[in-house]
Amino acid sequence: MDLHSLFLYLAVIIFVGRIFGDIFNRFGLPSVLGEILAGVILGSSVLGIVELNYAIKVLAEIGIILLLFQVGLEADIHQLKKVGVPAFAVASVGAILPMFLGFLASFYLFNLPVATSLFIGGTLTATSIGITVKVLSDLGKMHYRFAQIVLAAAVLDDIFGVIVLAVLYEFTKQGSVDLNHTLTLVFYIATFFLISPLLAKIIAKMINIFSLKLRSEEFIPVAIMSMIFLFAYLSYEVGSPEILGAFTVGLALSRRFILPFAAFLRIEEKEKMVDKIEHSIHPLVYVLTPIFFVSIGLSLNLKVIDFSSLEFWKMSIVLLFIGIVGKVLSGLFIKTSSFKEKLLIGFSMLPRGEVGLIFAEIGKQSKLFDDIVYAVIIFVVAFTTLMAPLTLKYLASRE
Repeated sequence: MDLHSLFLYLAVIIFVGRIFGDIFNRFGLPSVLGEILAGVILGSSVLGIVELNYAIKVLAEIGIILLLFQVGLEADIHQLKKVGVPAFAVASVGAILPMFLGFLASFYLFNLPVATSLFIGGTLTATSIGITVKVLSDLGKMHYRFAQIVLAAAVLDDIFGVIVLAVLYEFTKQGSVDLNHTLTLVFYIATFFLISPLLAKIIAKMINIFSLKLRSEEFIPVAIMSMIFLFAYLSYEVGSPEILGAFTVGLALSRRFILPFAAFLRIEEKEKMVDKIEHSIHPLVYVLTPIFFVSIGLSLNLKVIDFSSLEFWKMSIVLLFIGIVGKVLSGLFIKTSSFKEKLLIGFSMLPRGEVGLIFAEIGKQSKLFDDIVYAVIIFVVAFTTLMAPLTLKYLASRE
């Protein structure tokens, strides 16, 4: 694809994604649902006029990285600490239960090979933190306690997903699992999340010093962008998703954290500095984030699904039931929440989104998934991704 075609694709993606998002928002539905649907219509599922390529994937990744940075910047670090235990319970149950039940159903009910059954179970562990965060933000619920539990649980679930994917991929290639390699991966990820906020604070102080020396406030947003990309890179290097590196930078710079600028600025100057960062990042988030959600729709090729196949429907119904129940039940383990909050937590963990699609593509490339299994996984990912925003909107409106 030439450069001129890329410009045309981006023009269509950004404009149509925004139109669909605003239309859905106008009717009281989460805009993310409209953006994903725009991708489905523009992509190979319907019209086939936009092809998902590497350049669009890169811009989509930048969009979700900036979104998670913004979420971290607005997060209440003290609230996240308070909900650490329930968030861990939600993430653990929401990862283990669907994987275990998915494996059992695939292996014993559908007589699939062990490796294929494990990969199907692994796919059902996924939670798309980007979709969850965007829906809760659109609904104005991000500062509620249940949303903080979901945010922390989704971050942990992303880490679990990476570890599960690494273990399963190694198992399919080697026929065994190297426990030392797995523990090393866990150690690297844990170490990164312990030291990255401190490292971000040190770098931010250096940025402030340079800004004072250069007498240029415009230097700060540019340097912060560089830091976001740096930590996204470092996060990937230790084996965790890039978005989590950006999230830790946002946490380190948030108002409710011990701000990196505290040693240099008075309170009012500190607020002004954070405001400048927010105002610089927000326009980029508004432009690039829809590219990410449209790209999810572009990734869904619904034409591979044979809706007339009885085998497809048997497997889809069972795995869809497991995929929904496994996540929704995770919210029921929070003793201090009302039943409505438990449902909100459970359904917030439901969308598989791009994470489930990654599992599906690797399963297909590794020849673990035949055409029917691949179609089933695409259907389950699509259904849970579209179901979650609608259900959350309904539950939130009745709260």
